[in-house]
Amino acid sequence: MERVTRSSAAAKPSPRTSASPRRENSNGREQQQQRRRDAAASAARAGRSIKKEGVSPTRTGQQDPLHDVLTATLRGLRIRKQLRSESTAVINSIVDVIFRHLRSQKDCFSSVERLRTGSYYENVKIRQPDEFDVMLAIPVRSVEILPFDDEGAFYSVAVKGRCRTHPLEQFVLENGVVSANEMLTKFRKHVVNALKKAGMTDVQVERKKKGCPAVTLLVTEEDLDIGLDIVFGLAVHSSWPSFTNDGFKIEKWLGSKTKKNFKLKPFYLVPKYEGNGNEELDGVCARDTWRISFSHVEKEILKSHGSTKTCCEVEGTQCCRRECLKLLKHLLKALQDKYPKDLPKFYSYQAKTTLLHACTVRVHDADWRIEDLAHCFHLLLEDFQRYLREGYLPNYFIPTHNLLGSKCSQRSCNLLADYIAFEQNNMFPIFFSNSCIRP
Repeated sequence: MERVTRSSAAAKPSPRTSASPRRENSNGREQQQQRRRDAAASAARAGRSIKKEGVSPTRTGQQDPLHDVLTATLRGLRIRKQLRSESTAVINSIVDVIFRHLRSQKDCFSSVERLRTGSYYENVKIRQPDEFDVMLAIPVRSVEILPFDDEGAFYSVAVKGRCRTHPLEQFVLENGVVSANEMLTKFRKHVVNALKKAGMTDVQVERKKKGCPAVTLLVTEEDLDIGLDIVFGLAVHSSWPSFTNDGFKIEKWLGSKTKKNFKLKPFYLVPKYEGNGNEELDGVCARDTWRISFSHVEKEILKSHGSTKTCCEVEGTQCCRRECLKLLKHLLKALQDKYPKDLPKFYSYQAKTTLLHACTVRVHDADWRIEDLAHCFHLLLEDFQRYLREGYLPNYFIPTHNLLGSKCSQRSCNLLADYIAFEQNNMFPIFFSNSCIRP
């Protein structure tokens, strides 16, 4: 629900087209340096490139005008502390009501656990605290997890031994699998009843979206519309699926011990499917399958992201990993708002996955110094464009799962890469076309 105001100030670039480099001024180096000092302030109006095509920004941020552009953009993306506090208080009160209601039930939902996920809790939310994600998951054991597809992202769940006392038994179908669709329907009824019982008439429950694992609530707090996704899930206490064996390569970045500790944690399954839900495989219908989620691990990684324990602490070295992700998310959303017909199927999780892959390659905190923001952001954009051109962005945990799969056509991937290249070569005029962002 992150909103970016559209503007016609920046003209639409032609695909696969970027501006020509600025010619050297014949009057000497002094005038050239003066132009570069003025570039940050005039970039939005001029829309002209300040670097030669194919040359990355320098690693001396203070001497690079792009550094000023990016830091100014980040200042505009900050969430005001008071607004953050007020929104959090409203969301927590709603979640508490739903959580207590579920815990008072006499079915399997009485054992739900609360897990705060998403960009807000990962400290990478931008502009407005208008989107929250909270997972309420049932811990399960004695279940059999079988892959539904060849990529390893979707699974069916069966109860081992068909024990009548198993908490999921009431949702087991004739084919022996637990129906994700029926569990989500029951969960949704519980959420609606909880709000009615508490008299929360100002909380609107949005219509169910096909394939969505959440009950989406809309709350209006003063002039801010807040979206709250109450995601239902299963916390599976067993070994991670074999599809994860070749993923999650954090050994050189965060260490083998950290990886081992993460893999001792449960993984999560959410009732999500692709397509119309009617596809069947080995007698299992797609709408009754679950998608695997490692959102809890992603949150911990982004909160404790440094190769050294003191990274971004008060007395430690400041890095720009999260800043680069915020900028990429903002750029992606701004481009989607500007070109909605060309770029309809992209989402912020693809940006986060790109950063995780980049951190796996550039593992040291010195590779992400805050003063090298322009250089680091340039490299991250190059990574993202490469994935787009190839049409393949591997899931960080399941490399066989392509996050640029059937929903993202190669044409739209190429267009997004072209638009990013234009912005990259022209001092990001789209950042200044937003009335909320000023240098």
